[in-house]
Amino acid sequence: MIGENAFTTDAIFNDNESDFVALAIKIFAFQRENNAIYRSFCQNRPIPYGLESIPFLPISFFKTHVVACTQGPFEKVFTSSGTTGMDVSRHYQADLSTYETAFLRGFELFYGAPHQYAILCLLPAYMEREGSSLIYMAERLVRESGQADSGFFLKSEGELVEMMMRREKTGQKSLVLGVSFALLDFAEQNPMPLAHTIIMETGGMKGRRREMTRMELHETLRKAFGVEAIHSEYGMTELLSQAYSTGEGRYRCPPWMRVLVRDEDDPLRVQTEGAGILCIADLANWNTCSFLETADVGRVFPDGSFEVLGRMDNSDIRGCSLLVV
Repeated sequence: MIGENAFTTDAIFNDNESDFVALAIKIFAFQRENNAIYRSFCQNRPIPYGLESIPFLPISFFKTHVVACTQGPFEKVFTSSGTTGMDVSRHYQADLSTYETAFLRGFELFYGAPHQYAILCLLPAYMEREGSSLIYMAERLVRESGQADSGFFLKSEGELVEMMMRREKTGQKSLVLGVSFALLDFAEQNPMPLAHTIIMETGGMKGRRREMTRMELHETLRKAFGVEAIHSEYGMTELLSQAYSTGEGRYRCPPWMRVLVRDEDDPLRVQTEGAGILCIADLANWNTCSFLETADVGRVFPDGSFEVLGRMDNSDIRGCSLLVV
């Protein structure tokens, strides 16, 4: 059975960076053999000798094909939100345990155990539809938090304000996870000084408000809440892993995820640092496709961290779209 292969949880979520490339090459070979779409994409390309030479599949294929290494049954199909008239991406999941391990271990790596926080979610655009991988992650984090204050706040901002102020007075830690336009609305209506609360934006204006740069967004939120930095989460429907920024829009990946850049003028020139189109190797995607070319333009730094500079021309705006910096 394909699901019962060598790509175990211990192998994928290994924090030994020296093992990353070797496992990535093995996963590439597995996906080329078992994923028909990826196999076609890789035709007439040489066998990779390193991470930079692995073919990165454009995420647009998730809108038009079933990108998977199995024929099903699928436990869940995650879908992007998109906008009216746009096709949506679909990410077919044969086993949700891999996704759960990815986002729980990733969160713990950057923020510690969820039970340290009340997880307070302002995600209206995602709560109003089915198939959001962000909502699935947030719901699990709320459960893992185990705190009575944790939850989703769609039309109960008054309750959220009261709760945040109460927790601030008692020195209890909170993490507000919100889509950009909802955080801006909340900040304008309810500015308050925060000393024990992390504000984390997930991107996404979706035409709800005037588009602004990430710098503008973070400065507005920072001033409204009196915090030193605004945190960010980088994720997408086509990935199972997330990168996090603790300020200034500079993201860092968990050990099982790496970001590279492709030359905008040369689709075969991929590098480990520099500016270009962001390509992501996410080993947690072993049963779909681990090597994806995004539609984001960015810069990767020598230490492996990265920033997002904008979107490629003529690319669709993702429901969880990131802001231009």
